[in-house]
Amino acid sequence: MDTSPTRLLIHGASGRMGQALLRLAAEQPACTVVAAVTRRAPAQRVVDGVPHFAATELGGVPAFDAAVDFSLPEGFDAVLALCVDRGCPLVSGTTGIDAAQQDALATAATRIPVVWASNFSLGVAVLAELVERAAAALPGWDVDIVESHHVHKKDAPSGTALTLGQAAGSAGQAVRYASLRAGDIVGEHMVQFTGLGERIELTHRATHRDIFARGALHVARSLVGRPPGAYRVRDLLD
Repeated sequence: MDTSPTRLLIHGASGRMGQALLRLAAEQPACTVVAAVTRRAPAQRVVDGVPHFAATELGGVPAFDAAVDFSLPEGFDAVLALCVDRGCPLVSGTTGIDAAQQDALATAATRIPVVWASNFSLGVAVLAELVERAAAALPGWDVDIVESHHVHKKDAPSGTALTLGQAAGSAGQAVRYASLRAGDIVGEHMVQFTGLGERIELTHRATHRDIFARGALHVARSLVGRPPGAYRVRDLLD
């Protein structure tokens, strides 16, 4: 059994998620970052032992086992193409990709393993599975999703709330949404099922943003060696 560390390419390394990925990967013996790619030319070529590359130098990065992408839509096409060219998995949390990019991702999934997710929390992945099971078991109940985030988050409902809504909707349930923006809330999602005389509440509360980076690293390691396909975070919990 191969016990060597998973070689990672971090794409979007200068962003908040990219910095968290670099910090957490350095603490995990199961990971080694072989390249950190930033939008602009890096001020230093090597930082804490990790080679840094500009986005324009993407084609020259060393061999890697999986790429983790938290960048911008304009950088998404290049890293997807690189992964397809090298036959390596792609894990992406880049938001705002358009329909053409979603189609390209689906096409890539016929050749490599890919994961795109709005939320990489392992707890949220479990919550989505519970929501789907509850919705299937409780036909005719009202389903409401209440999500809370910090005041700077502009999209509402959140991507995670919509993902949870899809989980409930897969059982044919109609879903209503409510959004709250207050203070510095990292993220809270409550899915409420209401019947006559009873109510079920399934809730996830994020208290630190590191959970998203930690989950993405778990997914990247788990994706290596898998057959091509479009995977969900919940498919990779084991």
